[in-house]
Amino acid sequence: MSRFEGVVVSDHWLQSQFTQVQLRSLKSKFIALKNQNGQVLVGDLPALLVKLKPFSEMFKEDEILEILCASGFDTSNEVDFEGFLRAYVTLESQAATKSGDLKSPTSFLNETTTTLLHTIDESEKKSYVAHINSYLRDDPFMKQFLPIDPATNALFELARDGVLLCKLINVAVPNTIDERAINTKRILNPWERNENHTLCLNSAKAIGCTVVNIGTQDLVEGRPHLVLGLISQIIKIQLLADLNLRKTPQLLELVEDNNDVEELMGLAPEKLLLKWMNFHLKKAGYKKPVTNFSSDLKDGEAYAYLLNVLAPEYGSPATLDAKDPVERADLVLSHAEKMDCKRYLTPKDIVEGSANLNLAFLAQIFHQRNGLSADSKNISFAEMMTDDAQMSREERCFRLWINSLGISTYVNNLFEDVRNGWVLLEVLDKVSPGSVNWKQSTKPPIKMPFRKVENCNQVIRLGKQLKFSLVNLAGNDFVQGNKKLILAFLWQLMRFHMLQLLKNLRSRSQGKEITDADILKWANKKVKITGRTSQMESFKDKSLSSGIFFLQLLSAIEPRVVNWNLVTKGKSDEEKKLNATYIISVARKLGCSIFLLPEDIMEVNQKMILMLTASLMYWSLQQSNDETESSPSSVAETPEGSPEPSFNGDDDNHMGPEISNLSIDDVASDTTVTSMTGHDDTSL
Repeated sequence: MSRFEGVVVSDHWLQSQFTQVQLRSLKSKFIALKNQNGQVLVGDLPALLVKLKPFSEMFKEDEILEILCASGFDTSNEVDFEGFLRAYVTLESQAATKSGDLKSPTSFLNETTTTLLHTIDESEKKSYVAHINSYLRDDPFMKQFLPIDPATNALFELARDGVLLCKLINVAVPNTIDERAINTKRILNPWERNENHTLCLNSAKAIGCTVVNIGTQDLVEGRPHLVLGLISQIIKIQLLADLNLRKTPQLLELVEDNNDVEELMGLAPEKLLLKWMNFHLKKAGYKKPVTNFSSDLKDGEAYAYLLNVLAPEYGSPATLDAKDPVERADLVLSHAEKMDCKRYLTPKDIVEGSANLNLAFLAQIFHQRNGLSADSKNISFAEMMTDDAQMSREERCFRLWINSLGISTYVNNLFEDVRNGWVLLEVLDKVSPGSVNWKQSTKPPIKMPFRKVENCNQVIRLGKQLKFSLVNLAGNDFVQGNKKLILAFLWQLMRFHMLQLLKNLRSRSQGKEITDADILKWANKKVKITGRTSQMESFKDKSLSSGIFFLQLLSAIEPRVVNWNLVTKGKSDEEKKLNATYIISVARKLGCSIFLLPEDIMEVNQKMILMLTASLMYWSLQQSNDETESSPSSVAETPEGSPEPSFNGDDDNHMGPEISNLSIDDVASDTTVTSMTGHDDTSL
């Protein structure tokens, strides 16, 4: 079980300037800077600070030294970790002044949470509270805490147990979390609270949220700017869920030529929302195109025209005749309310150009009445353009995995967004640092087609260096959007990343590569050592569809995590789905970052089964390493889970000892397993 801990700073204000993720990262960098005497001098800091992302493009090393000296730091003095943090904050302040950007970024999906300025927008908070009160008011557990008063900090206090955020994720994308895995006691201990937040963050990644700068400790502490930023992303995903051709094929009406359909499919949901709005505004005779959710909507005119087109029966000439923008905005909201749009923003929010709230309001209007015709030809064409279920699941998995890596580009449509090669280069640089030659790469927007081919050719070269199977694959295949080849390449890339993570954790591997056979052997040995007889022959073993083996594996690596009273025998499809859903949530609750769906387990998708097993192995080895490095007294006792019933002729309640630091040498050489090299159904 992962321990509930964080980096503690004696100065509470200073600690509040950083997330736990940042504190851990900065502390490791600071420790690495110590000299032979175990000291760090102020004069040593510029060489480290200049390499950090917030400052690398803004300052030179001598400029940083000058700033620190001007702020009262003596270069010859020793500095402790808190002094280093103060130097960081000082430099961060100078960076903000130098860039002239004193506004905290919006919490949209393609932007990570920042800690430069910890202000929260009270209007947004009020809007999100209203959303939560509306959608969770009938929840059996949450209704005892609702409604939340937006005038207080009750939202952040309630979020500290993690239940609220987990429930909100399920509102946004139903069935993402198996609610049986959420700890819902009225009073939770630190372990249970930490489990809920771990489940929340891994599930948030699995629906497309960017959470690279948020740790469980940050949510436990109820840090307002981080909690609000995460809630904003979750709600946005819910509100924009219908803005795609699969859910709303009528969107094809927005393009005049079928050749423009691919461009439409590649648009981010918010861009698609603007395109939809402009489509109706053009019909209404509104002359100015709306290009953003802020300044272009401040006067309320665009809203007035849009609503008059969508719901003319509720319209009034007074809206456009109003001279005062606040009065017009109020009339717009009254019009929208008659269309059953919830009033989550105020006239003032419209006039002040609140981007997040305007986007939410516009998405609500789209959801209530999009004004598009249900042309059967368009619907048939849209169905033809969308992918089959298997391809869609793989596209979803790889897209979410890429977005979880924290690269600068947010991927909305995998097959469209990788065609210029840039995203693939970013991913390659993440999984194999330093491998990309950025001087020979072209950053989007890219107008010249041959530049896209150059990017993709470099992707192919790097893939070959990593020993991927790329027979008959050229950069132009990516540019042309060959879906089968794109998926095959990304599978090999994802698999390589996981195997590298495992290799780096195996301290006794002596540089030996981790193989699929090693992962299979590890899983079977883990289950066997607990006295159970279940084994998997390969990652396509049909018996895995019941889910029992993975539940036994989860119980083997963390005995308390599986509640066997909730487990079915996995005989019928319904029972298999219940088990599969539970497996995914329990794995995320432990700390596994996984992106498969229950159907992948039920159908025994070979690739996804391998990634699930590898993720569990990675988590287990992390705990073994942590326990080796920690004194016994630092690990709290945790209660045992419920005893396991007999599904496969096993005796009840076989709980054996954990395997610690399993060596590559322990892996039997006679294990046979299909090597997952991107062949099978997506062979190159």
